[in-house]
Amino acid sequence: MTDSLLEIIGASKPELYEIRSKAPGPSGSLPLTHDMLLHAPSGDLFGLSQNVGMGWSPQKLGGKQYLILSTQGGIRKEDGSPVALGYHTGHWEVGLLMQAAALEISGMGGVPFAGFVSDPCDGRSQGTDGMFDSLPYRNDAAIVFRRLIRSLPTRKGVIGVATCDKGLPAMMVALAAMGDLPCIIVPGGVTLPPEQGEDAGKVQTIGARYASGEMTLEEAADLGCRACATPGGGCQFLGTAATAQVVAEAMGITVPHSALAPSGQPVWEEAARQSARAVAAMEAKGIRMKDVLTDGAIRNAMVVHAAFGGSTNLLLHIPAIAHAAGLRVPDVQDWTQVNRLVPRLVSVLPNGPEYHPTVRVFLAGGVPEVMLHLRGLGLLDESVLTVTGETLGTVLDWWEKSERRHKLRELLVRLDGVDPDDVIMSPERAKQRGLTSTVTFPTGNIAPEGAVVKSTSIDPSVLDAEGIYRHRGKAKVFTTEREAIAAIKTGGVQAGDIMVLIGRGPSGTGMEETYQLTSALKHLPFGKHVSLITDARFSGVSTGACFGHVGPEALAGGPIGKLRTGDVIDIVVDTRNLEGTIHYIGSEDAPVSPEEGAAILAEREPHPEMRPDAKLPDDTRLWAALQSVSGGTWKGSVYDVERITAAIEAGKKALGW
Repeated sequence: MTDSLLEIIGASKPELYEIRSKAPGPSGSLPLTHDMLLHAPSGDLFGLSQNVGMGWSPQKLGGKQYLILSTQGGIRKEDGSPVALGYHTGHWEVGLLMQAAALEISGMGGVPFAGFVSDPCDGRSQGTDGMFDSLPYRNDAAIVFRRLIRSLPTRKGVIGVATCDKGLPAMMVALAAMGDLPCIIVPGGVTLPPEQGEDAGKVQTIGARYASGEMTLEEAADLGCRACATPGGGCQFLGTAATAQVVAEAMGITVPHSALAPSGQPVWEEAARQSARAVAAMEAKGIRMKDVLTDGAIRNAMVVHAAFGGSTNLLLHIPAIAHAAGLRVPDVQDWTQVNRLVPRLVSVLPNGPEYHPTVRVFLAGGVPEVMLHLRGLGLLDESVLTVTGETLGTVLDWWEKSERRHKLRELLVRLDGVDPDDVIMSPERAKQRGLTSTVTFPTGNIAPEGAVVKSTSIDPSVLDAEGIYRHRGKAKVFTTEREAIAAIKTGGVQAGDIMVLIGRGPSGTGMEETYQLTSALKHLPFGKHVSLITDARFSGVSTGACFGHVGPEALAGGPIGKLRTGDVIDIVVDTRNLEGTIHYIGSEDAPVSPEEGAAILAEREPHPEMRPDAKLPDDTRLWAALQSVSGGTWKGSVYDVERITAAIEAGKKALGW
């Protein structure tokens, strides 16, 4: 035996040869009946054998079966210490929620089952090839979740436990499609900020700030070590993870006041037990997912998204949830209308004006507190049913007078010295503080199909007296994110520049998230004087004059892919009326009108260095093609089976296959 083989095989141990070739099996007998043996599928009968084989008592097999799905990752000891790490804190502790729900189900005489589809971390994959799988994961995971649900045909209801950027939207898309089942979401909550240090959003800029001389190596190492102050939950800012939790509750598919709960704490764990009781009550009353997830629920979610100032990634996920549920899919006009009607009321990271962590939003009252203000403005459909079995109006009546509301708001004052009404503001106070509505959808000869900017997060100091952002400057065009961040770190980008990142949409990278660019610009002194335009997307924690989702994407022939370094671009965004334009207007020496600019771009060849990333996986190329046929990013990057099959059949005929 070679030394290397010996090292792998290891020394001989006597216990390795203590092997049994048979076992007595579980004691007792299955609760079978004459009718079951004559008429039940063999799978149902064998399932009972499997259940007792895994240790469930034969006497307890008669209860109703409920499936608990989650995005759990990593392996934890009972004391919480790691055996194997997960991808992120967001799925590290959700097994505790599953356990709490399972014990509640079994305590009611039910039979809980559990399954897992772990999820990636967008923070971990920023600036890496791992980002090419981020958005496509959502569709893939939703498919697997649905297959797992259908693969347990005896389940009476489903509890979905998830936390973060792609795992929670995937779970919501999956459960939305289960219209005839009682289903409920349990949000995975948030991690706490450090007592001294930086939040998990700002700390992702230590590389850029170190390169610019903004901090020392020792400071970067210290801050990076403490940013995730507790082991579980999503990041402490209102990014995509937190926004998805908020949206789930706003849709009525969670129990009240469960979004943004501090992970690992009793109030967080109790939501799992409440959810188990709720799904059992739904089953008993005949309430199904399609009774809760309605067009009114989708509209409420859009309204609450605007009031919170949520992540622009939900412009991809809410349409996908609506599509999965067979509901009307909201379009750009719907989003624009909602954002013009709805004031932003929440002061939270990263939007401000005060950068409160998400746990403070929870203590200030979370989603139901915001909804109380929105109800006063007449912006909610209070008649929609929730997973509690009660209407939204009834839930809000309870919340307004509840002990929970008053105790937690008092706790925020006592713990952090913060007035809850400075975190979740009345419309009058929000207006006085200068909060503007959340998103704007500019169009122009660079973005004929549109783009999106979280206009509420543009630095107020670069707006004029009417709240209008104006930037006319020269383009600096990049075809990879790596080139773009290198330019920021080495002085290749200066105040007044307009960065243009092209070929990074679905066809180029799977529509990568470019947070390392937006975060660097936010936390560098000159960053507020730089605009960024791209056919990629942004992290939910991104802020500033960053224009994403530009359509058509560059690799689909979009004019953004024809820009060159030195081209002059004119950007105007009215942050109050939510209107904006992005135009190519020639060069410094030869200015042209937007109409003339459109004609010039139409005649230009695409940028010579633009191409799909050489490392783009085949899995992502397939996703990009299927979602494109299904309507693309403005339809939620979904898989529309009817459109896909029609396109394939038409293609087969055209090719003579």
